[in-house]
Amino acid sequence: MTTRRSFTRNAIFSAGASWLAQWNRAFAQAAEDPSVGKPWSGWKPGQFQIHFIYTGVAESMFHIFPDGTTLLLDCGDHPACKRGKLAVPILPDQSRHAGEWIARYVERVNPAKRAVDYLMVSHFHDDHTGGESWHAGKTEGRGEDYYLSGFGQAAETLTFKTAIDRGWPDYNDPIPHTSPELTNMRKLYAYLQKRDGLTVEKFRIGDTRQVAMKKDPARFPTFTVQNICANGKILMKDGSIRDLYAGFKGNRLNENGMSLGMIVRYGPFAYYTAGDFSDNVPSIDGRPRFQIEDAQAEAVGPVHVSKINHHGHYSMPAKLVSALRSRVWISCVWDQLHNVDPVMARLADRTLYPGERLICPGIMPTERRAVDNGKPWMNDVAKASYEGVHTILTVEPEGKAYTVTLLSAKDEAMTVQARFPFTV
Repeated sequence: MTTRRSFTRNAIFSAGASWLAQWNRAFAQAAEDPSVGKPWSGWKPGQFQIHFIYTGVAESMFHIFPDGTTLLLDCGDHPACKRGKLAVPILPDQSRHAGEWIARYVERVNPAKRAVDYLMVSHFHDDHTGGESWHAGKTEGRGEDYYLSGFGQAAETLTFKTAIDRGWPDYNDPIPHTSPELTNMRKLYAYLQKRDGLTVEKFRIGDTRQVAMKKDPARFPTFTVQNICANGKILMKDGSIRDLYAGFKGNRLNENGMSLGMIVRYGPFAYYTAGDFSDNVPSIDGRPRFQIEDAQAEAVGPVHVSKINHHGHYSMPAKLVSALRSRVWISCVWDQLHNVDPVMARLADRTLYPGERLICPGIMPTERRAVDNGKPWMNDVAKASYEGVHTILTVEPEGKAYTVTLLSAKDEAMTVQARFPFTV
């Protein structure tokens, strides 16, 4: 006997099976793309591009704006390889530290080779900046010498015009901040000011002109970068800035919650990034504790692609996932505990928002696949990412189409593993 309940259940099952078959075909088509197995074709003027660079120990993203202006957002180095069973493969290998691998990658893809317009620090943790915990040595004879780690090591090869971080010059927002990572960055800034004429600025929330095209902005008027959060402050939809730590009287805050974030728009296309923006905001003046990402969910709208906050480590609550509604989620990974099951389940949850989606972790190693085998969200993970990839987001001129390309991170050949095209 067919009941209403059994009919509905069967219909849902049938629809789900049909959707899964379509998505599996899409994955198969990505693997059969004619570019697969060949070297990556490069950036072209008019494209907006982000390279999520995999090292296995750090987070780093290299941006190329439509006019060729460039931004290196984070460049870390972290002793993740000491985490035993929790470590993930270091790629290409351990012969160099992450800062050097990242600089070599940038040289290969940068239209200006070694010259980078912007250096940006999302927050002061060594997996985003480098520091004294994991390094290739220390400089000598440069005034206040610093550790060759992360940005410090990359700057041995790359030059920078402007540095932007959350606290320059006094680092008292919202409370005084000191850390080995900040100390190392300040020493690096001082050296680069002398060597390159570097200017350093504090990130300005709400601004759409601070991170801007420098070469030919008039040619691409629909491209903008809007600063949306930093230091526990969030740009709201009405243009006001909500200060989540106003009235805070303590002497310590989670640096993750201080992360700066941006929305990049190119025509109809939109992209979200916000460092490790995750924290439980403490009770202030009797107000209940709450997740900082829930507050951000009230400020953002749908975007096409999002970088996953805090490497997918107990981040991305349902409220924020529902607000962003991304077609593509990209994660920077250096640990087996990144992209944990509850986070991935939320990203794939069709009750939060409907439709297809693609999840691109920097790596989904054998151990994690064994633990998560059979979980529904694994169907949304790009299989080509399993062994370690650099992920490239390319938005075509005017922002009406975009492509996610996965390159093998096992060597420097820039070999395409998969390519996923989308329309806006």
